This record gives sequence, C-alpha cells and structure tokens, in this order.
Amino acid sequence: MTRGTTNPNRLRRMDRWIAATHAPALRRPAGPPLAVDLGYGAAPWTAVELLDRLRRVRADARVTGVEIDPARVAAARPYERPGLRFAHGGFELPLPGGERPLLIRAANVLRQYPEAGVAGAWARLCGRLAPGGLLVEGTCDEVGRRHVWVALGPGGPLTVTFAARLATLTSPSELAERLPKALIHRNVPGEPVHRFLRDFDRAWAAAAPYGPLGARQRWVRAVRSLTDDWPLADGPGRWRQGEVTVPWPAGAPRG
Repeated sequence: MTRGTTNPNRLRRMDRWIAATHAPALRRPAGPPLAVDLGYGAAPWTAVELLDRLRRVRADARVTGVEIDPARVAAARPYERPGLRFAHGGFELPLPGGERPLLIRAANVLRQYPEAGVAGAWARLCGRLAPGGLLVEGTCDEVGRRHVWVALGPGGPLTVTFAARLATLTSPSELAERLPKALIHRNVPGEPVHRFLRDFDRAWAAAAPYGPLGARQRWVRAVRSLTDDWPLADGPGRWRQGEVTVPWPAGAPRG
C-alpha cells in the first residue's frame, strides 16, 4: 500500500501528455476505451480528473480506479458515475470479462519497491494492455510541479519524459529527485540519465540570456541545444509545455 498522498491536479502534466500523445490510440477503438488509474491513493481525485481529460479526446472514454486498500475503494465509491468506477486490486488489475485497458497510469506507485522489482511489475502491467495500449509509470512531487515518467507499450519501455512547472524551476537537475524507481538509483556518473541531466543543466545555464523573456523561452532554448547530442522524441509544441521526452534506449540504465 502506498502512502496515498493525493492532491487535486497533482497529475495534470502527465494527463495532458497522455491526452496529446495517446489521442490517436484512444480514438481508434470501435467501443468506449478503458483506462486504469492504478493506485489512485486515499482520495479519488486523480481518477476523476483523468476521466475528464480523456473525455476531451474521446467522449465515451471510461476510467477504473484500482486500489489495493479496500477502505480507499469504499471511500471512492460515492464518486462513481457513468464511465467511472472503482475496484479493489493490485498489479493483476481486475478485468471483468477479460477486458484489457488501452491505458494504465501508475503514478507514485513503484517508488516503494526495490529497483530489481520494477522490470517484473512493468512486464506484468504491459501484459494486461490491449493492443496498442500504453502504460505510463512515473513519480511527481505532492503538487505536481516536478514529474518524470516512463511510457511503455506491450513490448516494453518506449520513452522517458521530464516535465516541470517552469516558473519554479532553478535547474533541470532538480527533476532528479522525481526520477521513477527504474532510474533514480542510476543518477550517478557513468549512467545515461546522469549525463542527460548534466547536459541539460549546462544547456540551461547557456540559455540564461533568454531568461528575461520568460522561463518558457529559456527552457525551449535549452532543450533545442540538447538536440546536438541527444535524440529527442518530441518537438517545440511539447517543449513549450515544460516537457522534454527522450527515447528510452538513450536514457536506459546500463546493464
């Protein structure tokens, strides 16, 4: 069981990214697509918000919030409405009738697990996805200002995204404390994620003259500088949102 810390809008950055990048897959099914908010915590806000945001992309989207604590499920039940339900379960995911979700979002769930357990959890969750489905697993601070997540398909990890509320950012390496479990112990010399954050800090410092134009302009300039040495999986449209996404192979742990 997680601590259950939940604040409204805590996962808004992750939700916006999902709605933007996973929109074609959400629109593809003939029937209403299903998303799972795994480990939503002590209050149901993140599941409620996920449904609202997905329905801007697909009006008949459905969300099931899954929690391992029966008391949390009972407390969330009054918030159920058409398209939103809550269920007791864990990584096995309750799948009535064998339905597979098109999206699983697992935020701030795996940080309490040992690093060696991450690959198995990823494989188990990805094995539950519908064809073309997406698992988004990551960590954020209590109010959603700093966030790092990994996106995975049925075949494994695809990308890692770094996102921040730019007005509060002093340097990109501040995101290191929000690295997901698969990466947080790898932020050491010799590991790709450490090199990426080091290079990002250098690019951020070099972009300081853009600071008077606003933190967004400085971030965009710094991210653009990264393209000289790093393959990026997104473009200026996402950078302006305070995000940057790297293909998983570029930032994956060594060994």
